[in-house]
Amino acid sequence: MTASSAASFDATAASVAFRSAIEVISAVEPRVAAAITQELADQRTSLKLIASENYASPAVLLTMGNWFSDKYAEGTVGHRFYAGCQNVDTVEALAAEHARELFGAPYAYVQPHSGIDANLVAFWSVLAQRLEAPALVEAGVKNVNDLSEQDWTTLRRAFGDQRLLGMSLDVGGHLTHGFRPNISGKMFTHASYGTDPETGLIDYDAVLAKARQFRPLILMAGYSAYPRKVNFAKMREIADEVGATLIVDMAHFAGLVAGRVFTGDFDPVPFAHITTTTTHKSLRGPRGGAVLAQAEFAEFVDKGCPMVLGGPLAHVMAAKAVAFAEARTPAFAIYAQAVADNAVSLAEGLKRRGGKLVTDGTENHIVLLDVSSFGLTGRQAESALVDSGIVTNRNSVPQDPNGAWYTSGVRLGTPALTSRGFGAAEFDRTAELIVDVLSAATPSSAASGGVSKAKYDLPAAVAEKTQAAAAEMLDANPLYPGLDIS
Repeated sequence: MTASSAASFDATAASVAFRSAIEVISAVEPRVAAAITQELADQRTSLKLIASENYASPAVLLTMGNWFSDKYAEGTVGHRFYAGCQNVDTVEALAAEHARELFGAPYAYVQPHSGIDANLVAFWSVLAQRLEAPALVEAGVKNVNDLSEQDWTTLRRAFGDQRLLGMSLDVGGHLTHGFRPNISGKMFTHASYGTDPETGLIDYDAVLAKARQFRPLILMAGYSAYPRKVNFAKMREIADEVGATLIVDMAHFAGLVAGRVFTGDFDPVPFAHITTTTTHKSLRGPRGGAVLAQAEFAEFVDKGCPMVLGGPLAHVMAAKAVAFAEARTPAFAIYAQAVADNAVSLAEGLKRRGGKLVTDGTENHIVLLDVSSFGLTGRQAESALVDSGIVTNRNSVPQDPNGAWYTSGVRLGTPALTSRGFGAAEFDRTAELIVDVLSAATPSSAASGGVSKAKYDLPAAVAEKTQAAAAEMLDANPLYPGLDIS
């Protein structure tokens, strides 16, 4: 990790701290201590291109291992259901303050344990706010917890059957944006907007037409595997025209917003009624979530606990405060720009070597590679790359013939390796290694005859050569340089 790509740290002090922690853990359960040690070794020796993963700083990691873990603190700052929470109040208030300043948001709520929790808080906040609409008050609807089944039917009808319009899963949307396997798909009647079949880009006129037809209560924006910017000014115009609440899930690209890579119409915070995020992806913080909101939703979001959440994780909120503080530094802005620049380098390197990309490029941290041109499924490509020391995840591409399990693509991301100091040259070399592996891999025969969608063959020499080349780049850009836990 370089000064421009991560918060600087005292390697000697960090080594002592982590070594001591592992010794204490080992005295109780040595297998856990061994797994922790092995995880660091594994992360140090692989090209991590998982778009949703990163490397938190030692300060963030160490903040999570403390006595705040012992506290129950339901409620909010100054209004707890348990006594003795004054120190929790301090760290939660600091985390919220840093988040507000970092993103320019009127209000920040830092209790969610994950991205889905943040989205649930947002969804229920919209419903709770609508409960105060004059027509519902006149109908006698007072408390969401007191509703009978018939009341729920009446309420859903008043809310337009609780309709949610979000990006289709197969073009880059997320499960938490209204899809049936997720609780959001059970809370709402759901419809999807897609992308242009030729360009793979969002067609805002088509989104508007869909919104006019569907009349959603909530218009959801944001993505899990869409490699382009979103124009949130246009999304807000669409929401306003149909009377919808705009929720933006920026879990993937929050670091690019924080680092001012996404500004103007591409910064969701000024346009969304509510913005949700995780804190561990491009933000490089602890695993967790957060909600940003405009003033009219603040009092409803503030009731996330006990409305949706249980006891807040005070030790994680403390780590969020540290991560947000790191993200407010000039070094983080340099890092965020490097993440986006490196994604372009990776994309161009793949294209130059014959790779086929969804949307033909990227404007964020994601590169979505269609591996069907190599004669492989996403699952085969993912496995062949892991065998060669390159960690990615398989992902659907638009109109994917192989479905969501086998897929036809792999999703690549640049946040983690950028944290290690990788630049344009290293990402171009990474593109070369990826193409070399995928070009050499071939599908295996299925046990039942025909071609398997999961099994593959890869010459051992190719895997070994790739591992050696990857190790050379990784050694030149060490993870947590100087940190020694042995």
